[in-house]
Amino acid sequence: MSFQGKTIFITGGSRGIGKAIGLKLATAGANIVIAAKSIEENPKLGGTIFSAAEEMRAAGGNALAVQLDVRNDDQIKSAVQQAVDTFGGIDILINNASAISLTGTEKTDSKRFDLMHDINVRGTFLMTQACVPYLRKGNNPHILTLSPPLNLDPKWFSGHLAYTLSKYNMSMMTLGWAGEFRQDGIAVNSLWPRTTIDTAAVRNLLGGEALARMSRKPEILADAAYYIFQKPSSYTGQLLMDDEVLAAEGITDLSAYAVVPGGNLYTDLFIDPS
Repeated sequence: MSFQGKTIFITGGSRGIGKAIGLKLATAGANIVIAAKSIEENPKLGGTIFSAAEEMRAAGGNALAVQLDVRNDDQIKSAVQQAVDTFGGIDILINNASAISLTGTEKTDSKRFDLMHDINVRGTFLMTQACVPYLRKGNNPHILTLSPPLNLDPKWFSGHLAYTLSKYNMSMMTLGWAGEFRQDGIAVNSLWPRTTIDTAAVRNLLGGEALARMSRKPEILADAAYYIFQKPSSYTGQLLMDDEVLAAEGITDLSAYAVVPGGNLYTDLFIDPS
């Protein structure tokens, strides 16, 4: 399917999962808005909004690099306006920006608590709020949020309550918006990986090289998102898993996505091992 002429706005799109999704859609001719904080490269993280935009253009799409901190209301409004002024509208919003701290209650200071809720919850809410007027006018519009299925087993709360609250809030917003915007013809879904994904967060914050080698590549989420966006806007209100989306498309051999072919894979947070 061609995404020629469609405009996709991605928060946190300068690296990792956001960038992978952008590249996938750029190869199909989309206009990609790379909205993230990174304007100078951090050696531990890699990439900036500008280098990501160059890669999108090289892949066959158009790209706009916009510096954005989703905690800042004025920057959100400005970024959305820049996207509309450049490409004429917005067809797809991907809420990818997120902060993580897998700390227990006593070790989660107020600054870290606020950061996760300001980015994950407030940022996702205000970003969606700003885009909805343009999504209503979009071509088969979609909102996709990177957040997990809701599992109320206490084990997903007890070890990292603040983070769980913030991510589950994102998923609950998906369910709420699916109902709220159904009559507007806007599809709203969430997407989450079955296994850990080889990103800067995994390498620098969670498990280092060892966990990265037990992970899949971000491209599995990019491919899943690609198929989600081909669905009509009636495909809404779902908390989706990457492998399930691909299986529905007849793709069950996922070996190409493994960082280490044939290696053991580590199940992601909020997902019970099968």
